[in-house]
Amino acid sequence: MEILSQMWSFLGLLTVLQNILPSQLLSLLHSFYESLQDFFSPYSYFEIPEFNGYCGVDVNDLYRHVNLYLNSVDPSATCPRLTLSRSKTSNRISFTVAPNHTVHDSFSGHRLSWIHHVDTLQDSLDERRSFSLKLPKRHRQTLLASYIDFVSARAEDFERVSRDRRLYTNNGHASYDSGWVSVPFRHPSTFQTLALEPELKERLTEDLTAFSNGREFYHRVGRAWKRGYLLHGPPGSGKSSLIAAMANFLCYDVYDLELTKVSDNSELRALLIQTTNRSIIVIEDIDCSLDLTADRLLKKKTSTPLMAENHGEENGRVTLSGLLNFTDGLWSCCGEERIIVFTTNHRDNVDPALVRCGRMDLHVRLGACGVHAFKALAMNYLGVESHARFGEVESCIRGGGALTPAEIGEILLRNRRDVDVAIKAVIMALQASLLMADRESDDRGRMPESIDRKLLESPDNWDSSPGKFDGKKRKEGSTWERKVKFFVRLKSLTKSDSGRRGRD
Repeated sequence: MEILSQMWSFLGLLTVLQNILPSQLLSLLHSFYESLQDFFSPYSYFEIPEFNGYCGVDVNDLYRHVNLYLNSVDPSATCPRLTLSRSKTSNRISFTVAPNHTVHDSFSGHRLSWIHHVDTLQDSLDERRSFSLKLPKRHRQTLLASYIDFVSARAEDFERVSRDRRLYTNNGHASYDSGWVSVPFRHPSTFQTLALEPELKERLTEDLTAFSNGREFYHRVGRAWKRGYLLHGPPGSGKSSLIAAMANFLCYDVYDLELTKVSDNSELRALLIQTTNRSIIVIEDIDCSLDLTADRLLKKKTSTPLMAENHGEENGRVTLSGLLNFTDGLWSCCGEERIIVFTTNHRDNVDPALVRCGRMDLHVRLGACGVHAFKALAMNYLGVESHARFGEVESCIRGGGALTPAEIGEILLRNRRDVDVAIKAVIMALQASLLMADRESDDRGRMPESIDRKLLESPDNWDSSPGKFDGKKRKEGSTWERKVKFFVRLKSLTKSDSGRRGRD
């Protein structure tokens, strides 16, 4: 009781002194007390406020990294009180350390602590937040820099895989505030569900992985950290699905750039500046978006290149030179870790300057559905890995049956309740595509009489028969040889199908 009485007396004395002494002297005494405490304490403390300075406008990026890092290590194991939150556009629960609570961590065999301070400002509803890092004083020189770098790297990796990805499109007002509007990006396409041949999948995933991990390489060789992909192929070959799979694989945002909404080259540059790092910039149907080839024709007609350039700017539109600077000029280096993707149905219609190496680094040809791609579709839509009639499908595909993944996917979707009916429908569609291709070749011209005589011979004797063709006739003969081989394969398929029906 005597000790408690003395403590109450001491506290009363402090209260009286606090009311009597001036604030400047109290502040000086408080600083002296903290210095004395730091001198005898075996730990060092480092404050990381939420904002830089005192205006509360410039956000401290290190505070955000610490918050992300603590989420990545799951502080629920060491902190008894956490604040949980979840946004409307995300299914992930995020953690925040409760005010004035501590999270313990370890690094290089040393024990460290993070203390989350939240103070309410006087005569205001605003709060001042900060993290305090506690680490051993005698090891602070060796621990501080390496540990902060580790926290930032871990936070960036966690942000990449956990943040809400967005799909952006330009709204035609890049000169005002922001030229992009966005929605949550939740496309389900992945490389596991994509209808591609295994070799192409492996090639793409390895290239994307090497790019995302290539920060030091690109800086060392002096190149902008970006990469270009040209996806070309017929409609329905899976170009858009591949872009979505790339975004999900890398956890990147997607910027769908509509060139017809861009007024001129200045607006195009403004849109580029407003894109974020770790993003995929997509221009679909590059050959149809703008008549870029007209720029080259215009330069040929004008007397000087300067006149041609002025004419393009007077029209107030995006020119070929502006798009080239967008993909590979100085303005393309204003950000890092970006992928630029062009898609087209007709590669030959794209200006060669747009698709050269350095701008479009990787050209990906997407065409008719292959055997492995069909099996992936059958697994996705029907849930089967094998079927008795897969061999017939493979024969039709190898025989020249050409259907895009979208066409086969629609057939499987329509008949997904009956696996046998779905596979049979695919076989019939492949056979129909074979007949259609043959009919189109018939419309191009009448069969030459010399080739007609060769049809009477066995296909195995075509190369050894004395009536070989030279020059143009040789080229025509090879086309009709493929046609006859088609009839031979189709006849064998018909026989096998009729024999199966007879047994049934």
